[in-house]
This record gives sequence, structure tokens and C-alpha cells, in this order.
Amino acid sequence: MISLIAQIVDKVITILIFAIIVRAFLSYIPRLKPNPLITIIYDITDPLLKPFQRFQISSGGMGLDFSPLIAIIVLNLIQTLIGRLFY
Repeated sequence: MISLIAQIVDKVITILIFAIIVRAFLSYIPRLKPNPLITIIYDITDPLLKPFQRFQISSGGMGLDFSPLIAIIVLNLIQTLIGRLFY
């Protein structure tokens, strides 16, 4: 039973990582924002990215947002930890 829960959590984390990657690519296409599917992706990834959005580098009016990268690293660490604990 615990193994099944660990597998489900593993798959959910994998889906979240892909959603963050898709969101990062979609940030370069602002016209697609009103699309319902894209709105769902933003709604799912916003709570994951908000805590990490303070890690931005600004220079000359152009900022680099490292929150997707940091969120993916944290999710990978959680996924690895769960994998080692339950498998």
C-alpha cells in the first residue's frame, strides 16, 4: 500500500515538473494566456513557483526568473527522497 502511494506521488511530481517546463516555454508566448488549458497550467504551477520567485537577477530592466529551475530542483530532491525511503 505504501509503495502504491509512493508511486502515485512520484508520478504527480513528474507531471508537476513537466507542467513547470511547459509554463516556462509558454512565458515566451503571451498571447496564449486566455486559453483554458494554459490557464490550468498557470493555476497548477503558481503555488509551486511563488515561494521561489524572490530569487531573480535584475540588470538593466531585464530580470531572470530562476523560480522554475529552483522549483524543479526541489521537486527532484523530494522525488529522490521519496524513492529512497519507500523503494
